[in-house]
Amino acid sequence: MSIEVIQYRKLQKEELCRELFQSFIRHQKVTKCWRYENNQWVIKEEPFIDDWTEKDYQILIACLKNTVDTGGFVYGAFDEGKLKGFVSVEAALFGGEQRYLDLSSIHVSEDMRGEGIGKKLFLAAKKWAGEKGARKLYISGHSAVESQAFYKAMGCVEAEVYHAGHVEAEPYDCQLECWVGRGGRRNEETV
Repeated sequence: MSIEVIQYRKLQKEELCRELFQSFIRHQKVTKCWRYENNQWVIKEEPFIDDWTEKDYQILIACLKNTVDTGGFVYGAFDEGKLKGFVSVEAALFGGEQRYLDLSSIHVSEDMRGEGIGKKLFLAAKKWAGEKGARKLYISGHSAVESQAFYKAMGCVEAEVYHAGHVEAEPYDCQLECWVGRGGRRNEETV
């Protein structure tokens, strides 16, 4: 499959339903994860399979609908009309002078990973966030080594200010940030 055939567009609330995800494969085999121990980030063997249940899909769909309802951004990547990746950004600024917008989800179907879809989705999220007045995207990112390598490649670093709700909901996630504007500082390091 060629990246040129992938079509990207904003998703509307009425199309956010279980059928939209029929060809989407969340499956991720995780072997190593980043963990914060003794005041430093280390890689640990933490094998597990990450996948979504039907209940997880229903929660995801409700969250994405809420994102649209509250003025946020939901953007999808389609291959031959089938959803193969998506990103969402919440509309409410937080973090004081950090002026964060929350990148609440970014996922690429297992069968399409490594094709550049994630990068295009991430860049679209950054562009939208910048247009909405954010200085930085905030990401509560999966701690898998592969996921963190992606975020590092996108310019993410450890967040200056942690979002307590994210830390509580996903204590093993890495709390990250990424500058969105051209005038902003370029992030050079990550976990």
